[in-house]
Amino acid sequence: MLTREEISRALMQKQGDITKAFRDAHITICGLGGLGSNVAMMLARSGIEHMKLIDSDIVDINNLHRQAYKASQIGMPKTAALKANILEVAPFAELELHMARINEASMPDLLQDTEMETDIVVECLDGPEDKAMLCNYVLENTRAYLVAASGMAGDASPNGIRTRKITDRFYLCGDEETDIEGSVLLGPRVMACAAHEAMAVLQILADRNKG
Repeated sequence: MLTREEISRALMQKQGDITKAFRDAHITICGLGGLGSNVAMMLARSGIEHMKLIDSDIVDINNLHRQAYKASQIGMPKTAALKANILEVAPFAELELHMARINEASMPDLLQDTEMETDIVVECLDGPEDKAMLCNYVLENTRAYLVAASGMAGDASPNGIRTRKITDRFYLCGDEETDIEGSVLLGPRVMACAAHEAMAVLQILADRNKG
């Protein structure tokens, strides 16, 4: 089995010394669907070892075309299934799992009073109301950076997906137009938005490390 040092050396050969900052960061991912499951996998492959994963759902057959799960995991909690998949590619990741729904009552415990102090919260929820609720809470009640998503549905070119810095602590990824309701969900377009979110996380950490 590979050692932590061997994996770190391999990552540093491709990513440079910033890999150390990735390894020390603490990231919270809210929602483990098409966005969150892929964000988590990309961050794990980049050397992010400390992640808090939050979702109340189980893996369904309709998830397989765009989410980082396997057919053999249908019926499993998404938190447990994603942990298993992450550990296959990043065996030294330290994952804090919460099979819970994010709402006004649960957010204080999930986002503040837990084992892992969060540097960056990644919003990967479905409904616009839930997205707004989470974003407002993070920006008003925590010191964490926030990376959120708006607009990744439909069959348009993924070239319209972008990352925009809204405030010093708030980054928004997506085309900011397409709504999930009434639209098709194509895996590559959803994953393109997830890649923007993952890259925003890494860029925040890299820029903060420079300071």
